[in-house]
Amino acid sequence: MISEPELEGGLPFETSETLTGERPPRPPRDRRPWLWALGGALAASVLWGAGLYAYGGGQRQPEGVDLRGYEAVGELCGRASLKGLEGVLGERSSEGSGPSLDEPALAQSSCTVNFGPGEREQSVNISYTLHRQTDPQPEFEALAKHQDMMEPVGGVGEQAFFGDLGEEGGSLRVLDGPVVLELQVYRTYLGGMNGEVVERGAPDLSGIDVPLTQDALALLAELRK
Repeated sequence: MISEPELEGGLPFETSETLTGERPPRPPRDRRPWLWALGGALAASVLWGAGLYAYGGGQRQPEGVDLRGYEAVGELCGRASLKGLEGVLGERSSEGSGPSLDEPALAQSSCTVNFGPGEREQSVNISYTLHRQTDPQPEFEALAKHQDMMEPVGGVGEQAFFGDLGEEGGSLRVLDGPVVLELQVYRTYLGGMNGEVVERGAPDLSGIDVPLTQDALALLAELRK
């Protein structure tokens, strides 16, 4: 049987202090250095974030993003002369605005222009997107191909693709810096009395990429004014 040390002649346990109900006060501690460093980093981050943005035209714009003179457009079709398409489709007859968006990161507008009289009326759809904070270039080609715009077109913007539907028309998608511009023209038909589809007598739209390109160039120049 193992006995306590005192019973075997060993030295008794020694204590260095007497236990009481009160603890001695601790000396004051300095604030940890990493807290000061963290506070400084947060302050620097706030200052950097405040300096990253500049306010202009009521919109919060990131400094360093080159918008190349482009801005949000309310009446998009009012800025589009479309003389090339007018020469193919006939006299411009009417227009209407579509959905629009004007946010700090993105501005979009769309519209439709009608050409030709009465049953020969054909429509051109225009959409304009201004990317204020992100670069649309990495995704531009992928989205164009997703919409079956497979033919590259040179001489307009930085990059452009055309979707050819032959005599039925086509669409042109253009990238120029922060801007993506798209023009679409498709042959339209009129529904008959018995539900049959009646052609409106539109001209052959083969080769429509030429006037589409001309009008896209003119519109991009107008939107940079």
